[in-house]
Amino acid sequence: MVLPVLAGVCLAATLAMFATGLSDLRQMLATKSVENIQFLPFLTTDANNLSWLGYGCLKGDGTVITVNAIGAALQTLYILVYLYYSPAKRPVLLQVLLLLAVVVTGYGYFTILVDTGTRLAHLGLFCSVFTISMYLSPLADLVPNVPGILTSLVRFWLFQRYRPEQGKPYSPLPA
Repeated sequence: MVLPVLAGVCLAATLAMFATGLSDLRQMLATKSVENIQFLPFLTTDANNLSWLGYGCLKGDGTVITVNAIGAALQTLYILVYLYYSPAKRPVLLQVLLLLAVVVTGYGYFTILVDTGTRLAHLGLFCSVFTISMYLSPLADLVPNVPGILTSLVRFWLFQRYRPEQGKPYSPLPA
């Protein structure tokens, strides 16, 4: 009884997550512009959905197929509307073509080069790693700040460790 309920909640949450782009879609349609809307999340989520769709088809899992077919359809819709309203169509088209090339190459790799007995496990691992890295990608903005944070912590530790004696001001070093 708990498993079907949990599966239903997961299904609803996943579909709701894919539908978050609807607000961007509404904004693009209302303003007839892509200003302040990022394209890369649509593209990476579409690639992710297509990968999981392939996994679902290989496994024969109807739930995985349904969820990712809906997700891929939504992301493709977002991409097409973005492309329609984008003033710079060439870079967007090149990114879409690159995505298609990666998907076709991945399909070829998993169908031709990976042994049938391990194909499902390899594709599942690839999809999992891709999904995790996709959702962790916003953390890349923190990476340039990590050295600054670490050096600041070292400075605080040094100030704490080598505090001036009470009542004694800092004195300049002799020249």
